Amino acid sequence: MKTIYLRRKEATSYLPKDILIGARVTLGSVFVGRLPLNGLTPKEAEKYLPTILGLPFSHPDFPRAEKEFWASLRIKVPFEGKELDVSLDADGEPMNPSDYINYLWAKKHPQVADTKEGMGVHGKRFYIYDPERDLLKKNSAVQMAKDADREFLKASQSPERMGRLLRVLASANPEKLTTVQVENQLYDFKTKNPAKFYKACVDKDLDLKDELAELVQMDVLRKIGNQYIHEDETLGETLQDTLVYFKNKKNSGAINAIRAKLKAAK
Repeated sequence: MKTIYLRRKEATSYLPKDILIGARVTLGSVFVGRLPLNGLTPKEAEKYLPTILGLPFSHPDFPRAEKEFWASLRIKVPFEGKELDVSLDADGEPMNPSDYINYLWAKKHPQVADTKEGMGVHGKRFYIYDPERDLLKKNSAVQMAKDADREFLKASQSPERMGRLLRVLASANPEKLTTVQVENQLYDFKTKNPAKFYKACVDKDLDLKDELAELVQMDVLRKIGNQYIHEDETLGETLQDTLVYFKNKKNSGAINAIRAKLKAAK
């Protein structure tokens, strides 16, 4: 069984909780143009609505009854949220057609956010709480944190690699820090941004990105906005463009000269 909840926006009120609990809050029909909001596709309407309306899809009164159904649709949302059974059977069909229709309609409703985090959008008074989705989202974050931890342990075996990561991720200059400081700062970054940290660890261009960052730090290259500039020549309009420039063997002469300047600047 899969259950979701249509929940109210949390009230910013000083009223006693028992009054808020007893308040009647309803999600009502809205019109899109000249027609009421329709939660179903034509195929879904043909499949699910005849049972709800008590009319076959081919009946001449079906279009009128369908319009009236959507125009009069209301969902009372109690304080704890409206529970909807959106389970599907082995054939992918809803086990509770009425709840399933309400769910699809609510998802399209302009006053309903897909998540609680989406409540900041103007006009949202309700949101969909999906316990299964939240559980998977949390577990995904747990797995990413574990992946980041594994990469941190590997990186911590090499002070040079830790320095490259810190320079790329935090624009720090590892040459001005002790190994302990580098490790501590990198650990803090990993803890706050595990996904970004992990992505950098498995980035095949990490070494080249570190080199570009160091060239900028040592004033061999200038970075203006997203552009990378050497003397009067723009090497790339973006970081990606500049990576392409450095990988192009045709530019090896100019790149060797740039690297020689970096070596002399150290």
